[in-house]
Amino acid sequence: MDVLDRDLEAAETQASREISRHLSSDSSTTSRSMSNSYDIARHASQLESLRSANLQHIHTVGSTATAQESKELPEFGAGKPYPPAIPAEREAYVVDFDGPEDPLHPMNWSSRTKLVTAAIGALACLCSTFASAVIGPATQRIGEHFHVSVEVASLASALYLVGYGVGPALWAPLSELRGRKLPILIGNFGFGVFAVATAVSKDIQTLMICRFFMGVFGSSPLVVVAALYSDIYRAEQRGIALTVFAVSVFLGPQIAPFIGAFTVQSYLGWRWDAYWSMIMGFTTTVLVVFFMKETYAPVVLVEKAGYLRRRTRNWAIHAKQEEIEIDILELVQKNVTRPMRMFFTEPILLLIGIYLSFVYGLIYIILSAYPLVFQGVHGIAPGVGSLPLFGVAFGMVLAGVASVAYTPYWVRKYHANNNKAMPEWRLPLAMVGGVFFSTGLFWFGWTGAYKSVHWIVPTLAGVFIGFGLLSIFMQLIMYIVDAYLMFAASAIAGNTIVRSLFAAACPLFDRQMFVNMEIQWACTLLGCVALVLIPVPVFFYRYGPELRQKSKWAPTMPTPAPVTEEPEKETQP
Repeated sequence: MDVLDRDLEAAETQASREISRHLSSDSSTTSRSMSNSYDIARHASQLESLRSANLQHIHTVGSTATAQESKELPEFGAGKPYPPAIPAEREAYVVDFDGPEDPLHPMNWSSRTKLVTAAIGALACLCSTFASAVIGPATQRIGEHFHVSVEVASLASALYLVGYGVGPALWAPLSELRGRKLPILIGNFGFGVFAVATAVSKDIQTLMICRFFMGVFGSSPLVVVAALYSDIYRAEQRGIALTVFAVSVFLGPQIAPFIGAFTVQSYLGWRWDAYWSMIMGFTTTVLVVFFMKETYAPVVLVEKAGYLRRRTRNWAIHAKQEEIEIDILELVQKNVTRPMRMFFTEPILLLIGIYLSFVYGLIYIILSAYPLVFQGVHGIAPGVGSLPLFGVAFGMVLAGVASVAYTPYWVRKYHANNNKAMPEWRLPLAMVGGVFFSTGLFWFGWTGAYKSVHWIVPTLAGVFIGFGLLSIFMQLIMYIVDAYLMFAASAIAGNTIVRSLFAAACPLFDRQMFVNMEIQWACTLLGCVALVLIPVPVFFYRYGPELRQKSKWAPTMPTPAPVTEEPEKETQP
């Protein structure tokens, strides 16, 4: 039994006794009742904190003994014996935050610092998803330039999304071992470097390889930023913050085709579609270096411990995160494979992954459907023909507004429940969004396929699609973050891997689907799939708490077991 286990056992016993004693005793005065409530909350909070720390410790590389540690120790050196071990009270040397109001804790930073950090994170997400779609309008020009078919040229978009599916297996564990800033910094810098390589590529092979690695590095903010927001914003503020994240992720693919199409038609040419990504990537890198602070609490404590060691010359002072020793085999077993292990062993993540894969893939299917409708059916020029996508973007903005408007209701429930958040409270808007999403697909297909129907009608259908699409994605991502907390990065990474691989396949068949099935029937098929998936958030709203109680990854606070103890009798005056 390690230190965390001993602390947890002691806290469970003490908290159970205190809660039982306070609930069974008679409160004679208002002040005594308030004191009892405070003690109950304090012990419950202590127990929940230790449970979360213990859970994170168990599932982190370096938390268990390895074969390397069983080997005989080498000589200490210089003829010196090994020094005495740190005393049993080793927790005295582990740094921590100075109470819940410690200004060093990221949740207690000033609003300005939080806003700057959150804005840089949102910009990084926007840059990444913008690059995923900006080269789409250049597909035909790329094929002509390198003398390949349109299907081969479309791999430039598909391989970028394959990179999205590979990168999270690296970035999520790195963010949980070394903090949030490092993977975002490396990701944005690598993204910019490969954007340059894409822009100057001399053959189709170089273009494809560089687009793949752009996706690998560009996936970093998509995995890490949502977890970053959970680091700095408390539960009652997290909904608005994650709304910003979701909007930034989904707006990128909607504005990129408009910019990419006009760039390709201008004297700049298709290579500037990649240069836009380079400019955005390096700009974000500079902002991360100079203005973003580390938000992951365990790594913040590592920095604090280092500062205290230098000041006090007491080299035993350390943070709990520094006890982690990196072992390559254990790193792969526990951290690198964690996103996919979580995805396939957690029913919550599996079902949400299926739903969000379909929703995310629809973003890129829409990018193929809109030119067929507005350029093919209605004869609008390529650049102008991308403008109806702003209907989808407007629907997404409305979804963001709806989420912000829903937040006060959520906060009231949060306070009424003794400041304990239920992840399922995020789901009602996803239920509504599912209905709008399915309706919009049917509407778009059966009005966009006919030239006799004015172009504004399928454009308005895009508002429904955008509202439903973002409402589903946003609320389900919030549900994952609230349910898995310190493992949110890995939970989101598994989801990102699966949905990105599905989205990567979409450009390879979507155009053929609309041509061979015809627009109205292809959209009917998609609308029926969306209709079948509507019950997913309803199911979690009803059965989510039971599933989370059975999870080994989702930290939950079970009701303390009753303690058989005689209630203390009050002394009569």
